[in-house]
Amino acid sequence: MSIDEVNMENPEIQDASEETKNVADETPAVSEETDVETPKVRDAVEEAEIEAAENQATAEEAKIEVPVDAEKVVEKEVKPTNEVPAEFDWSSLGKKGSNYSKSDREKLEGLYDKTLSSIVEHEVIDGSVVTMNNREVVVNIGFKSDGVIPLSELRYNPNIKIGDKVEVYVESQEDANGQLILSHKKARTLRAWERVNNSFDKQEVVTGYVKCRTKGGLIVDIFGIEAFLPGSQIDVKPIRDYDIFVDKVMEFKIVKINHEYKNVVVSHKALIEDELEQQKAEIIAKLEKGQILEGTVKNITSYGVFVDLGGVDGLIHITDLSWGRINHPDEIVQLDQKIKVVILDFDENKKRIALGLKQLTSHPWDALDENLKVGDTVKGKVVVIADYGAFIEIAPGVEGLIHVSEMSWSQHLRSAQDFLKVGDEVEAVILTLDRDDRKMSLGIKQLIPDPWADIKEKYPINSHHKAVVRNFTNFGIFVELEEGVDGLIHISDLSWSKKIKHPAEFTKIGEEIEVVVLDVDIENRRLSLGHKQLEENPWDIFEGIFTLGSVHKGTITNVTDKGGIVTLPYGVEGFAPTRHLMKEDNTTAKAEETLDFKVIEFSKENKKIILSHSRLFQDAAAAEKAKEVAQKESAEQTTKRAVKKIKENIERSTLGDLEALINLKSDMEKSEKESGKESGKKKEE
Repeated sequence: MSIDEVNMENPEIQDASEETKNVADETPAVSEETDVETPKVRDAVEEAEIEAAENQATAEEAKIEVPVDAEKVVEKEVKPTNEVPAEFDWSSLGKKGSNYSKSDREKLEGLYDKTLSSIVEHEVIDGSVVTMNNREVVVNIGFKSDGVIPLSELRYNPNIKIGDKVEVYVESQEDANGQLILSHKKARTLRAWERVNNSFDKQEVVTGYVKCRTKGGLIVDIFGIEAFLPGSQIDVKPIRDYDIFVDKVMEFKIVKINHEYKNVVVSHKALIEDELEQQKAEIIAKLEKGQILEGTVKNITSYGVFVDLGGVDGLIHITDLSWGRINHPDEIVQLDQKIKVVILDFDENKKRIALGLKQLTSHPWDALDENLKVGDTVKGKVVVIADYGAFIEIAPGVEGLIHVSEMSWSQHLRSAQDFLKVGDEVEAVILTLDRDDRKMSLGIKQLIPDPWADIKEKYPINSHHKAVVRNFTNFGIFVELEEGVDGLIHISDLSWSKKIKHPAEFTKIGEEIEVVVLDVDIENRRLSLGHKQLEENPWDIFEGIFTLGSVHKGTITNVTDKGGIVTLPYGVEGFAPTRHLMKEDNTTAKAEETLDFKVIEFSKENKKIILSHSRLFQDAAAAEKAKEVAQKESAEQTTKRAVKKIKENIERSTLGDLEALINLKSDMEKSEKESGKESGKKKEE
């Protein structure tokens, strides 16, 4: 029986074949030039192939020869009947049918579903390349459709081919067009971070590709992530040319991860250090103080030189490079130079080794001339200078200090930079010499005569000289008569007449001033000087001019809470208390006013004149009042005298009458007594 005959006897199979044919006819043909099929076309083709396979199986089953009885049974079963089966699906009426039962179809669907992978979005899975062209790569991940990724995401692997496994990140199972969206770049990044974190946690050694140079180091590709390799972590020895490592594949150790900024720091030096750590322990165990070794200059800094001793580094401090003074270590050694050094000290725990170079030569002090002694004159060069003094190198490694006080006979506080500078050739006298402690003090002022040796002859008392103002203090002015000879002018010796609060009111630093020598103290090297003594004491004259009660014109130059300073004739100044500045109109006199002042107090010893303007009108008023009082007292005296005279006259005129009355009174009293006696006698009788 042919397939056509089977189809004739089985309308359902014929319908399925036609349906398959229709689907195949409706499926657009894929261009031979296009290697990649669209998802819709691919799904339609797959469904058509499945149905075609089912129809083929049905057709093959139909070709099988069956017994006559079986054919009769088939014919009997196929014959239409008016009876409706109990399981008849009325909803499928009018639709193209299938020759599979519901259970068979579920079984086939289950088998088909097993061929598909369970895909979850936003996870990384492995896929295989099924086809590729110049722009895209089709990747099968076992899903109902394949994904397409740009070929540019795989440019790091130019040898990729069909069948290779690639990592992909499922962004979406189906977009608006039903397309599976994959990304190899994201998958590679996520997998790379997982591998980076695992390697960091486990302290594993990773391999990376040095891509390029950047500021301070190199950029390294680790699992597709750009990591930073600092220049100090490339090797145990300093690297001066980073470019020699570009385009190289090297092993690294991940030393730091910043998850916030997605930064990774790697180190190649850490791997080398791990290998050298054991070597260092072995080398340090064999070290001894005083041992002489040969090494290579590894690095030069401003404070010293690092020397590679064959796996372990030691430091030669700048002070241990040479017995003499040096400004920088490169004056003694150069990079990569092989030198012999002596071990001064080492620390097994910290693995630090202190080395010395100058210790391999004898100390210059040991070769110093034995005949050199205190008082000898030596020559040298200024190598170091500070505020307190200068160090003079009289031989390589042999230095002496010239203190600033030994640079000049002057007593001024000055800096050593005022006398010397680095590099100067100087001649000095040895002041102290200690060969045991290797110390020497020098002086240069001793090479010139001491100006105080004949000070009394040069500057006798009351002699006049010119000096230069050097410094001010609250109590006076320091002046210099010559180098090493200073003197003090006390503030009270500046002017006879003016009250000076601070010397800056009188002169300026650097100006020349005439002075008189008042006293000489050779022991303390001090001169007491004066300026006002150049003139006669005007207060002897002022005593006769500004007498008490005298009135003078004066100008108020300054006013304070206590009173005002008044400038009087001859340049002398007086002081008027505030209550004595009151004017006749009850107002207070102000600065710059010129008024008449009366001297109310004069002190030659204290050079003080107390003035008053108020006394002028107050004394006039008092004199007028005194005159009135005197006149009144005179009138009263005249009246008293007149009254007294009148009284005297009255007393003289009435004196005789009074005596008569007295006599009369006494007579009356006598007569009364006599009459009383007589009456008494009569009574007795």
